[in-house]
Amino acid sequence: MALYLKAAEILDKVERKEGAVKTLVYDSKFQNIKQLFALVCETQKFSPVLEDIITTTKLLKETKLKMNLAKVLVYDFLIGQGLKCGGSWKAMMMKHKSRLQSTLARLKVQRKVSRNQDLLSTSSQQVEGDQLPRYVRVNTLKTTVGDVIDYLKREGFSYQGQASRLGDLTSLSGKTFLSDLHLPDLLVFPPKMDFHAHFLYQAGHIILQDKASCLPAYLLNPPEGAHVLDACAAPGNKTSHLAAIMGNKGKLFAFDLDAKRLSTMSTLLLRAGVTCQQLANQDFLKVNPESPEYSQVEYILLDPSCSGSGMVCLQDSRSEPQEEAGRLQALAAFQLRCLNHALRFPRLQRLVYSTCSIHTQENEEVVAACLQQNKGYRLVPLLPEWPERGLEPLTQCLRASTAKTRTHGFFVAMLERRTLGEEEKGPQIQPLVCATSPEDTCLSETEVAAQETSCTETPPERLKTKKRKNKKKKKPKAEGD
Repeated sequence: MALYLKAAEILDKVERKEGAVKTLVYDSKFQNIKQLFALVCETQKFSPVLEDIITTTKLLKETKLKMNLAKVLVYDFLIGQGLKCGGSWKAMMMKHKSRLQSTLARLKVQRKVSRNQDLLSTSSQQVEGDQLPRYVRVNTLKTTVGDVIDYLKREGFSYQGQASRLGDLTSLSGKTFLSDLHLPDLLVFPPKMDFHAHFLYQAGHIILQDKASCLPAYLLNPPEGAHVLDACAAPGNKTSHLAAIMGNKGKLFAFDLDAKRLSTMSTLLLRAGVTCQQLANQDFLKVNPESPEYSQVEYILLDPSCSGSGMVCLQDSRSEPQEEAGRLQALAAFQLRCLNHALRFPRLQRLVYSTCSIHTQENEEVVAACLQQNKGYRLVPLLPEWPERGLEPLTQCLRASTAKTRTHGFFVAMLERRTLGEEEKGPQIQPLVCATSPEDTCLSETEVAAQETSCTETPPERLKTKKRKNKKKKKPKAEGD
């Protein structure tokens, strides 16, 4: 019963634009976060179908249930894995069982479909059909890729070697797995493989992280002993990846404005064996680049709050176009301000900027506006073999998508300080509205919290994959980022 009450409560808050789904789920402190997150997301996905059924059967009038509570109950009763409660609610749903089932059957007949999934919109069906592989990053702070492979083989898994093409990642089934063709510390499993209860996961030897979310730290590639700054760090998968690349040697400064998310991140880093971190519950935009503490920072990873439009399990098209445009403009302004601020660190050599967004406004346009304002930096060409590039003329950048890279939607750019005397010539892209005077028009990190969503890095298994999405939109960062 608690599961359904909590799921309905979160759906109510999402409708009131009080936060993004993932944020609300994790802040709920519910015992089984994975189960709750999956139920909320799946109910959201089927929401129009469920509302149709509830309205047709007059279920609210007959039962006195609120709409969102009725939706989560009807979803699990008709479409999910069956009600996980007893008592009055189960008796109530059983009383209306024949009417609910017949209404669902009539809907299928009317729409000339045979499966529940076919009742979804075309975009939702595509997301459901694009079941992404389960990506598992080996935490080299605690083990090696070879040791993990050997351990899994002893458990009956069949190792197929290294993938040679993207198509290899879609042909996995059962207990087979591969090494990724791009990232050396990444293993790839069939979509429905669940490692939440596995020893390797619970001991911090493996991290459940989408492949695209692994790109920023991998591409930044700070050396051992470096001073590195993770500007918008929680929930910490990218931070732990940076620490692994650095071999826990050097200093890793990690900031996040949300204290609860930072607390969750601290637990994650502890389990991963990270010891070189210095966490700060602080607005990155208020960090002083001239502080002696950061005088040796040469590498920055900036993964700011974004729309979350690339996250498969958080995709939602119910925002009005005008509202969506305003939200994207506010987010892009915030992202540009973060980029400009990051480039003020005096010893900075390389910065990776990433989002889990598919929108040009948050990606190429932000980077182009930044380069126009910071002539001392240039773009670094990334992974020439990567199949999806940034939009012209920023083809040095990477994009990721379910169709072309078998990952969540993502964007990555790397900026590098120019050498003395190097020609200063930036890409010609229409600048953002706020690009000429960012201090006047861009929001602070606190202000943007009401507009954004954060990137989820490890979404629950039931959703087929792993910084968040909202409506208005507020916030970021699933097993999601």
